[in-house]
Amino acid sequence: MPQDTENTQDSDRQARRARARRRTVRFLATDTTAWVGGFVAAVWTRFEFQFPPGQLSRAAAIGLVAAVVHVAAAALRRLYSGRHPLGSLQEVQGVAGTTITTAGIMLLGLLPTTDRPVPASTPLVGGALALLFMLGARFAYRHRRDLAMRPDVRSSTPVLLFGMGDAGQGLLRAMLGDPRGRYLPVGALDDDPDKRDLRIGGVRVLGGRHDVAASVRLTGASTVIFSVANADAALIRQIREATLEAGAVFKVLPPVRDLVDHRITVTDVRDVQVSDLLGRRQVVGDLPLSTNSLTGRRILVTGAGGSIGSELCRQVMKANPGELMMLDRDESALHSLQMSLAGRAMLDGPELILADLRDDEGIRRIIRERRPEIIFHAAALKHLTLLQRHPGEAIKTNVWGTLSVLDACQDVAKFVNISTDKAADPISVLGYSKRITERLTAHAASRFPGTFLSVRFGNVLSSRGSVVTAFQRQIETGTPLTVTHPDVSRYLMTVQEAVHLVLQAAEIGRDGEALVLDMGDPVRIVDLARQMAEHASSSVPIVYTGLRPGEKLHEDLLGTGEVDTRPFHPLVSHVAVPALDPIEVSGLDPYDDAAKIVEHLALLCVQPVGPVVKGPRGVPLQSH
Repeated sequence: MPQDTENTQDSDRQARRARARRRTVRFLATDTTAWVGGFVAAVWTRFEFQFPPGQLSRAAAIGLVAAVVHVAAAALRRLYSGRHPLGSLQEVQGVAGTTITTAGIMLLGLLPTTDRPVPASTPLVGGALALLFMLGARFAYRHRRDLAMRPDVRSSTPVLLFGMGDAGQGLLRAMLGDPRGRYLPVGALDDDPDKRDLRIGGVRVLGGRHDVAASVRLTGASTVIFSVANADAALIRQIREATLEAGAVFKVLPPVRDLVDHRITVTDVRDVQVSDLLGRRQVVGDLPLSTNSLTGRRILVTGAGGSIGSELCRQVMKANPGELMMLDRDESALHSLQMSLAGRAMLDGPELILADLRDDEGIRRIIRERRPEIIFHAAALKHLTLLQRHPGEAIKTNVWGTLSVLDACQDVAKFVNISTDKAADPISVLGYSKRITERLTAHAASRFPGTFLSVRFGNVLSSRGSVVTAFQRQIETGTPLTVTHPDVSRYLMTVQEAVHLVLQAAEIGRDGEALVLDMGDPVRIVDLARQMAEHASSSVPIVYTGLRPGEKLHEDLLGTGEVDTRPFHPLVSHVAVPALDPIEVSGLDPYDDAAKIVEHLALLCVQPVGPVVKGPRGVPLQSH
């Protein structure tokens, strides 16, 4: 450490110690004055505001003795050594307890004597007055310090907070405790009538949802921060519209699920996102999750640079794994992933693995040498229209690539294949290829001792290939928003929800199953487009392009003949998947005519006909 830095730190420590000593001296003097003044006032009132001869000096002397006893008792309880914050409830309790002890000692000292220097009531009344004076001094100090900690009125933005629940109050206190903060609360709103006129840190609740415009005018606030942590989208939209109509900026506090691992701070405040406005039920909070099974384990994530893979890596890191291996063929994606996880991207650590699923021998070698215990298989090609035109690429990556990983998993404890709702009654190359991976995973479950299963979910909001990302880019470039059909709908999930389900599957999934999350009602894409168009800074038209080959008007969560059973949680369906022998996919020719490839893929997705042959652990095998 440079010498100048050490000298600066030493100076800062000395300055802090000097300030602490000065504060202690001031409060010792204050408490002593409070005891002397309290006893003098007690005697003065006892004799109806006229001191008998010698009473003033005796009262002051006894008050001084009481002050010495108080200081000694306080020193034993370390009240002057910074044990509790000044003005805090803990310090109030400590000062009150010490005062009662001191008053009791003084009273016991006076009772046995017949010729008392002061009346017997003096310790009780004087102690009460001394306590009042001491607490008053501390509250005055605390109030002055709190005012000094508020953001500067000249440089901060005046804001209204909507929602005074736990999240809103936590955010309010965080703002009031940051002298260099960019937001200064000037008022609050809440629909709870019991909170009307409530004051927190001097900030008053002014009304409810219908008082946004009036409160903005009254306080001069230029920003409204929506601080209801688990609100429905309809309320968010209503408050946002009222805020914009009032000429203020609208910000939001993220949902509780995004804040569980840290205290609420001002930096959590962000712009509203499409997922906030969608009007869809968030189910992550209803799914209890324990990542204890990941702690200390060697974990491999394929496709780690993608939207799902990168979020998986972030969540797995929180579980403190023994080793996290992140595999991707995109070196730029690995660079971004390491930067987001470690704040550096030297690309020199063994945790990053640059490899391609199409390299069968390379994948086998990696799994054999690195010996992962748990594999989350997120690597895949996923753009429906592009795969429809190039079905051979789906064979090489989605089908054969998954098979390469599965064949190397003899010693893996858990394998979670990430699938899609397009695998239920598939009609597209993407759906066919992912359904085949589900069936190959079920076959591996019958061959290997570990647990092999799949997870299905819908479209992921804000992933690189999502409709939301496409709409955002169209808005940025000033082009119309393209929707295939006025009635087309999709199941939408946040990336956090998708990853939560994947981790849930690793906990409760059984061999050969596909786990499906109950995602509520599907979202009409045109409604999503309208929401984003309204959120844009300029007018954006919506045009319809027609459904493309392989696209459904509405997606299905379960395929024909699949039975919806929910043995462990009411929001998670466990669907049995018939196994598919890898020999069946070895005959695929990725260089054949596209129409023939699509036909062959579709045939491999057909459910087995006739009796189902069970494997050694009851997993359905392909029947012939």
